Amino acid sequence: MTIYSLYIFDRHCEPVYYQDWHRTRPVRAPPPTSFKPGVHRLPPSQPTDTSTAANGNVRESIFSDNRTSLISNGTTNSNNQKMSLPKGLPFDEEAKLVYGVILSLRNMVKKLSGRDEAFTSYSTSSYKLHLFETPTNYKFILLSDPSSDSLRFVLRQLYVGPFLEYVIRNPLVKVDSRVEGVDNDQFRSAVDRHMKGLSMFN
Repeated sequence: MTIYSLYIFDRHCEPVYYQDWHRTRPVRAPPPTSFKPGVHRLPPSQPTDTSTAANGNVRESIFSDNRTSLISNGTTNSNNQKMSLPKGLPFDEEAKLVYGVILSLRNMVKKLSGRDEAFTSYSTSSYKLHLFETPTNYKFILLSDPSSDSLRFVLRQLYVGPFLEYVIRNPLVKVDSRVEGVDNDQFRSAVDRHMKGLSMFN
């Protein structure tokens, strides 16, 4: 089983944290106007695609198709031909899609099954999405390969462990901020260690 990426959304429906591991189509950097510091470690993209291609940040979303575009920054292969790099959704647009899917499916489950049922996951041929909601309306979302069992317990462990320790109980972290994400190196390192320590990580 493979774990692809982790999103955390606050009660304002805003992404406050993102980290990925095994994505074959990693997220593309957002434009500077949509860049919220602390959410991820991707630098904001420049006005043209060529600048992001130079440092490898032109990436493709798992929610987009396989279209590619030629990069005109001089990136060449051994035959001095232009190389084609994948181009997909910027991070801010992908985050909106992820949250929109969660909101829509959660509302559908409540309407069809009643208030006692809860939406926790869904699968496609490419990935499986796992959801854990906290009492304070933070939403932890994990994308893994479609063959995985439920990983809500992993998200709950992240919440009761690193998130409470390094985010909620840390007075230096601006919780519920509308202008920046969870910018905490200890939390990011703890999440990385926790995920890589799982038997199903790779």
